[in-house]
Amino acid sequence: MCILVDRDTKVIVQGITGNVGSFQTKIMLDYGTNVVAGVTPGKGGQEIHGVPVYDLVGEAVEENGGDAALSFVPGRFAADAAIEAIQAGLGLEIVTAEGVPLLDAMRMMNLAAERGVSIIGPDTAGVISPGRCKVGVHPHKLFMEGNIGVVSKSGALSYEVSKTLSEAGIGQS
Repeated sequence: MCILVDRDTKVIVQGITGNVGSFQTKIMLDYGTNVVAGVTPGKGGQEIHGVPVYDLVGEAVEENGGDAALSFVPGRFAADAAIEAIQAGLGLEIVTAEGVPLLDAMRMMNLAAERGVSIIGPDTAGVISPGRCKVGVHPHKLFMEGNIGVVSKSGALSYEVSKTLSEAGIGQS
């Protein structure tokens, strides 16, 4: 059972040219995640691990389509990045940044609610559908495909619970 993401989810990585964005994009691609584009203002025209980079989310969506955005943008810019993804028509925004100012978080959450967009975060490890799609920083080797949903406020706790379930032969969705 896949709840938010699956093999067909077209993912756009915001902040793809940074150290974390580039590193995690490679891991997601190796896992089989359908990363169709990346966005870093001023870096359009580049490629990271074969993924085209654009200056704006709207450009990336227009050229490649898109269902979800994964943001590796620093906290002070996270709301602007999320709002850009929402305005580009993406239905899911995953915000990894810590330290997002409360008023910024409220702005992006309000716009998301108005537009029917789901936001995971800020300060999240992301979302994983084991064996299908990883959108975030989860250590995927701790997860096993199955039908148990795990939701946690703590990324490390979700990894530990999933590892324990996997060791017991119980997969997660």
